[in-house]
Amino acid sequence: MHQPRTRALALALACASVAAPPLRAQQQQAQSPVQYPATRTVEQVDAFFGTRVADPYRWLEDLNGAETAEWVRAQNAVTTSYLARLPLRDSLKQRITRLYDYPRVSTPYYRGGHWFYSRNTGLQRQSVLFVRPSLAGRERVVLDPNSLSPDGSIALSGFVPSPDGKWVAYGQSEGGSDWSTYYVRPLAGGAPTADTIRWVKFSGLSWTQDGRGFFYGRYPAPEAGKQLQNALRDKKIYYHALGTPQSADRLVYERPAEPTLFISAYTDESGRYLFLSTNKGTSSKNELLVKDLRDPRHPDLDAPVRPLYLGHTAAYDPLGVVRGTLYLLTDRDAPKRRIVAVPIDRADEDHWKTLVAESANPIEDASLIAGRLAVRTLEDVASAVRFYSLDGKPAGAIAPPSLGTIAGPYGRFDRPEVFYVFTSPLYPATTFRYDVGTGKSTAWEPPKLTFDPTRYETSRVFYPSRDGTRVPMFITYRKGVKLDGTNPTMLYAYGGFNIATLPGFRPDVPAWLELGGVWATANLRGGSEYGEAWHEAGMKEKKQNVFDDFIAAGEYLVRQGYTSPARLAISGGSNGGLLVGAVMEQRPDLFAVALPAVGVMDMLRYHKFTGGAAWATEYGSADDSTAFQYLAKYSPLHNIREGVCYPATLVTTADHDDRVVPSHSFKFTAALQAAQSRVPGCTHPVLIRVETQGSHGYRPTDKRIAELADQWAFTAAQMGIGGTLQP
Repeated sequence: MHQPRTRALALALACASVAAPPLRAQQQQAQSPVQYPATRTVEQVDAFFGTRVADPYRWLEDLNGAETAEWVRAQNAVTTSYLARLPLRDSLKQRITRLYDYPRVSTPYYRGGHWFYSRNTGLQRQSVLFVRPSLAGRERVVLDPNSLSPDGSIALSGFVPSPDGKWVAYGQSEGGSDWSTYYVRPLAGGAPTADTIRWVKFSGLSWTQDGRGFFYGRYPAPEAGKQLQNALRDKKIYYHALGTPQSADRLVYERPAEPTLFISAYTDESGRYLFLSTNKGTSSKNELLVKDLRDPRHPDLDAPVRPLYLGHTAAYDPLGVVRGTLYLLTDRDAPKRRIVAVPIDRADEDHWKTLVAESANPIEDASLIAGRLAVRTLEDVASAVRFYSLDGKPAGAIAPPSLGTIAGPYGRFDRPEVFYVFTSPLYPATTFRYDVGTGKSTAWEPPKLTFDPTRYETSRVFYPSRDGTRVPMFITYRKGVKLDGTNPTMLYAYGGFNIATLPGFRPDVPAWLELGGVWATANLRGGSEYGEAWHEAGMKEKKQNVFDDFIAAGEYLVRQGYTSPARLAISGGSNGGLLVGAVMEQRPDLFAVALPAVGVMDMLRYHKFTGGAAWATEYGSADDSTAFQYLAKYSPLHNIREGVCYPATLVTTADHDDRVVPSHSFKFTAALQAAQSRVPGCTHPVLIRVETQGSHGYRPTDKRIAELADQWAFTAAQMGIGGTLQP
């Protein structure tokens, strides 16, 4: 994820100082009144259980409309003009480009007698896929996604080699959309086959062991022109046999009586068992079913699907089957999760044997690797990995370089190789190979640094939230920082969907640190940092806890002298964009800058678009009278108050975001611009930056760098950080 430069240049840039004009002059330049494009309103009022709610910008939900396209063009023109005048924009873009410019490689994995991995030389728009016959063998390119489109607008969304080593299936998505179309080509090289699999979404591919076909999940073809916004229904699992049209694919599993279920399918390492999982929305509580294909080399595709655990009462994650024993990671009667073993043909709970019991530290993940059981836990949001024998006895542990995040470990049960990735705020993601015999780790093609990490440090702190809950936060800053309240500070968080915000490296953040900035990430309730109870404390009617945690993080940074409200910014994406939108409205006095990215801003209508209905298990839905009451209290679109001067705001979204449709950001921006422009003396800008041929999470490298530079330059300008980077 990162790249090299000459030592002299790296040292010169790392030691850069900022020559800044007087603070007041910079702020006047950054906060001069902006002339926003006119946004018409409509007489649209919806009734919710006796409450009438106006939606004057409803027309911006028409993503294919010519008027919406013109609104986006006009808004982008205003934003581009504003950003072009910011004093640090060009130098930040140059510096972030250098920070990104170093070779980085993914973790290798073994399939069909070959080792596969990806590599980016530094500034390639997408990473290139490589293959080797052995870890020490000669590599060759399997697939270069940069050849799919000259501008990176076609994203590589999946890459799955067949177990027989003959084929690779790979997915493409326009603008990084969640919709994928899969193709097949020979591993040895040559043109793709005629196999084309369309309308794949939220699904992986699992080959049968004979290499003759694969299982996958798809939705019905959406209405023409509406594929980026229509709600999702009727997912089904199919089997595709190579050399046949998709119309001939075999239906494996469906639930027509429950059309909104998410259904996934995946084979175990041996290829004998096909596991099927169903989820209600984004809840981790799933049903687990199995299809015994019997002979993996000659799979019985007509074998019945047998339920193992029904009812969505808990999470059931199959780790694999060894000699007829199923190893299962579950939170059944264990909110922080445990690992059990049970005969696959008698899998009811009465036959469970606990191998790794629930403890104070939640189990984040587990896998069967190198003949052992690998278990990754979170200990106050830092990763720990321990190994166990198949009867649950301790069998070693990984010693990471420092406090940080471990991804993995990765490998196969039937092979000795073990890999993992380690990262921390000052440690670029690095792949390590772990020796199960000696317990030692060795870096595998480590990245070369483009900044000097010895000039900075990261502290893990704990602060009290409004109700006294102890919340962790990681703070990164220049060594010897003065706690005098003057340091420009960016506070980031997510807080939802059982996803932990782990301490990791972002290549752009050193540019902020070199400006004297502070980078803080808070571990709010709603995530998985302390298990399911921590998650549930930030769901549905308890969502305000998440906002309180974020506000308390900002107050802690001010109270401890890291910064002041005039130099405190907040950022977050997706659910984190909702977080930023809600908190900037609840405490506009605490923050100078807000950067909501691809946010869920209309909490009363989010469930009507693409996969939004799935989030009702996390948020609740305005179709429910009780949920409407608490959603309406914090929905960012509906809580913009007249007469309040909100923080300077740069909203970011993308035209191919079919996860959180961009109309959320469009409507929020229009409403905030209208209200802010009516506040006497308030010059805090409200801008929106709409990326083209981008999606919820995808940007080619050059567009990612440009967007990050704009966000940092906007933030710096509002805080009075100007001038140019000078050695």
